[in-house]
Amino acid sequence: MNTYDIVIIGAGPAGLAAAIAAKEAGVDDVLVIERDSVPGGILNQCIHNGFGLHTFHEELTGPEYAARFLRRAEELGVAIRLSTMVLSLTNERVLTITSRERGVEQIRGRAVILAMGCRERPRGALNIPGYRPAGIYSAGTAQRLVNLEGFMPGREVVILGSGDIGLIMARRMTLEGAQVQVVAELMPYSGGLKRNIVQCLNDFDIPLKLSHTVVNIEGKERVTGITLARVENGKPVPGTEEHYDCDTLLLSCGLLPENELSRAAGVALSPITSGPLVNESLETSIPGVFAAGNVLHVHDLVDYVSEEAGAAGAQAAAYLQNGEQDAPAIPVKCENGVRYTVPATVRPTCAGDTVTVRFRVGGVFKNKKIAVYLGDTCIFSRKRPVLAPGEMETVRLKGADLRAHPDASCLTVTLEEA
Repeated sequence: MNTYDIVIIGAGPAGLAAAIAAKEAGVDDVLVIERDSVPGGILNQCIHNGFGLHTFHEELTGPEYAARFLRRAEELGVAIRLSTMVLSLTNERVLTITSRERGVEQIRGRAVILAMGCRERPRGALNIPGYRPAGIYSAGTAQRLVNLEGFMPGREVVILGSGDIGLIMARRMTLEGAQVQVVAELMPYSGGLKRNIVQCLNDFDIPLKLSHTVVNIEGKERVTGITLARVENGKPVPGTEEHYDCDTLLLSCGLLPENELSRAAGVALSPITSGPLVNESLETSIPGVFAAGNVLHVHDLVDYVSEEAGAAGAQAAAYLQNGEQDAPAIPVKCENGVRYTVPATVRPTCAGDTVTVRFRVGGVFKNKKIAVYLGDTCIFSRKRPVLAPGEMETVRLKGADLRAHPDASCLTVTLEEA
């Protein structure tokens, strides 16, 4: 069995950034495993701009952003095995992998970084009544068909869900000549970035109906129409139905971290994010196994994915150098609208100069203050005019502040009145 210093599962933006950071930290033996035939992950089909504003301070398309990381990985000599599937991962960091050229084999990583990304929630998870005709696509599938395969899924389009992919595909389908009639969202707020609502819907006069969902899909061979209804308390309101003739329904109803491998290995997962529970080093419940990017929690900007994955690569390198750190950990609690935090636990004695805490809120809040308490002591606060579920929040805590109160039993992230 071949043993590598670091094995990274996934060659998308997270996997590439983690590999680069590990190499730059002095780890020579880094292997990246990717099931697709090309590296870059989902960025290859994201041909719109808006990537790289934080990382490179310029607007890039998805392929351009991926190419910069791929070029750096090649300069550093990162080994990437393409068209290779990871079948299983054990808590001893043994991976069973398969490829057409080499068949089934086992390898071991002294450290493993999970960077498998996420997948879309399918129709089967949405409980929409009606037949199963042609013309129903997830927004990401439609994006791949249009941008990579050169195939137009349909001409009269309704989109259910206002996640970023759905918003971007509303604009993309319109630019390709389709008529996007409406974007419906079950929640009373959009799940996407504000800029995407403005640039993809408002600029093209595409209506957004909040608190609405699809209650019927018509057509047997092909979608012929759908019925929307207003939703209150999670249930459609009788008498509010609206009919739309269409031949295509795109579903943009959320993303799920791809954690079948993690679950089978025994990694503890968060019931909120469906991603691994990690500490301040982005290390999971299995020593030496790290996670970053959308496999950990769904991000809104790829720049944050790269930043987080770079930290995971550096921490994996530190793990190889220092071994397992047996230090007391304190939980991170969420209060007053904060849904979850990454990390879920913090070891103050292992924290470096700073610890980055990312989280999302569970609703739309205005004129609030983000506050972080170590025990009863407030160690961070910042005013925010608006917080929304579609936008991830980032807080950077000083390591010295975390170590200043060794008797504190928890770290609390909360929202307060500004």
